[in-house]
Amino acid sequence: MTTSTSWGTPDMVSQLSRVLVRTPTTVGRFVEEGFWRMPDTTELLKEHEKFTNLLESLGCQVDVASPVEGLVDAVYMHDPMIMTPHGAILLHMAKPVRSPEPAEFRKDLERIGVPILGQLTEPAFADGGDKVWLDAKTLLIGHGYRTNQAGIDQIRALLTPHGVDVFSFDLPHYEGPGAVLHLMSVLSPIAHNKAVVYEPLAPVRLLQFLESRGISWFTVSEKEMLTQGANILTIRPNVVVLAAGNPEIEGKLREGGVEVHVFAGNNVAVKGDGGPTCLTAPLLRITQ
Repeated sequence: MTTSTSWGTPDMVSQLSRVLVRTPTTVGRFVEEGFWRMPDTTELLKEHEKFTNLLESLGCQVDVASPVEGLVDAVYMHDPMIMTPHGAILLHMAKPVRSPEPAEFRKDLERIGVPILGQLTEPAFADGGDKVWLDAKTLLIGHGYRTNQAGIDQIRALLTPHGVDVFSFDLPHYEGPGAVLHLMSVLSPIAHNKAVVYEPLAPVRLLQFLESRGISWFTVSEKEMLTQGANILTIRPNVVVLAAGNPEIEGKLREGGVEVHVFAGNNVAVKGDGGPTCLTAPLLRITQ
């Protein structure tokens, strides 16, 4: 593919043109530090390669970053950065074992020439999984154990000069600070007016906000939320990538006219609590 010279994501559903992924490391303390269920590391690599191939087959230009030995969570490229229509915001991560990741991410962005809008500094922290772009002027952020008020304030300060409205929503305690509960654990846009939602953990104000914007949603069961059924990567409106093993939401989507591409992600997605969106850092989405 021809290398793009433009960057930015105005939402999470327009045509995904260029994306950054990272080959997973097989060296690290998956269970003790990463809080994974121990993966088969051979299958981990195979699943990630097939996932990358799937993205390419769907028309995405995929940049592949090298693995970082010992940083098992670094495969989840969505979290160290927020891509905006105005450049990348590098984050400061609350999970101690992930704290080196933004510095590694900066190297990757500089290597391929992505502009950097800013970087969070203490006491702010945030994860990219806690953000959802509705449109180029509307960013939703989950306030929880991975994203604090100082992080929201610093992100808002970087984006307000560009006319972006930042809305925050309190996430529930759920299983506590050690568990992974991002905004994108419960909400994935799949078109400009459609989303997938796990309602039991979704903030009431968030659901009311979606309704006010004319966005309807497909509901996910608790069983399939736990196997990444609510974390869905949209390639373009009504064309999505879903982790295998979620037949209920897959069926709802297909019945609703959504084109679904399923990938085997038992090791690379489910055992690390990170779905297809988590595995990708979008660099460029093109509006039609």
